[in-house]
Amino acid sequence: MEARYFKKQGRSVQCILCPHNCIIEEGRKGFCRARKNIDGKLISLVYGRPAAINIDPIEKKPLYHFLPGSVSLSFGTLGCNLACAHCQNYDISCADPEKIDVAELPPEEVLRIAKEKGCESISYTYNEPTVFFEYAMDCAKLAKKAGIKNVLVTNGFINPEPAKEFCKVMDAANVDIKAWSEDFYRKVTRSSLKPVIECLRIYKKKMWIEVTNLIIDGKNNDMKEIEGMCKWIAKELGKDTPLHFSRAFPMNRMLDIRPTPIETLMKAREIAKKHLDFVYLGNIGDDASTNCPKCGALLVSRKHYNVINGIRDGKCCCGHRIAGVF
Repeated sequence: MEARYFKKQGRSVQCILCPHNCIIEEGRKGFCRARKNIDGKLISLVYGRPAAINIDPIEKKPLYHFLPGSVSLSFGTLGCNLACAHCQNYDISCADPEKIDVAELPPEEVLRIAKEKGCESISYTYNEPTVFFEYAMDCAKLAKKAGIKNVLVTNGFINPEPAKEFCKVMDAANVDIKAWSEDFYRKVTRSSLKPVIECLRIYKKKMWIEVTNLIIDGKNNDMKEIEGMCKWIAKELGKDTPLHFSRAFPMNRMLDIRPTPIETLMKAREIAKKHLDFVYLGNIGDDASTNCPKCGALLVSRKHYNVINGIRDGKCCCGHRIAGVF
């Protein structure tokens, strides 16, 4: 399928979907591997070709303040526009779509499965949904018409115009801030933090936002940087924006690290709570509960994806309104 967001430059094309703005010669692929110049046109190699599809608890995204306790039809394709040394889904994000056969699944079938399985949402996840932009948009448009919500699980490395187009159909996003450091982004992900910040500002205007930060021991665990990120989230996105700190393990090209000490995550949470109402820890086997920031009452209990939601009409029993979609 012909991709969107590209400009012709003779026999070359320039992809303008993400900030790499790849100039791609005839017969070559862009940074993400998912888009190829064929006869002077940019072609999506992953449209209608999910490499992974599952029915997941919405909490796995992770989204804790968006339809808690519901399930989401979740799928992703191949390729990514980042090259994270620590990628946990490298088997699909680093894969070449021309070398791996996957079954075709058109948008109409995605919607049929979501309805059949009683999913309240469809999540575009596993690899970066930006690289399967056209497929995600077509699925999301059908879902929206059917009353099913749409969720992005994304690195936020996207140009403003396609980001604004995503806003027309997406209801929620979990955006992964890799670190609060341009140096980390450049060396570890081969990208940049600045476009992610701009993406968050755009998405915040139109959809529910939660943020994830995977803390890697010795790489992005500087507490001053973490506090800087928390202050920015509070100021630009709101102090009621949920932040998920996640524990890293040796993976992909970063096998020399040790699992993030739980004490590091605890310290990060302590710092974040000075600025944000809702801070959660992931990948530590800890039960994650949501408490009212005003009275402290237990609102949502989560134990191994068993969720008990005590929020009624979006409020705590004390009357305080809880940020989210409930």
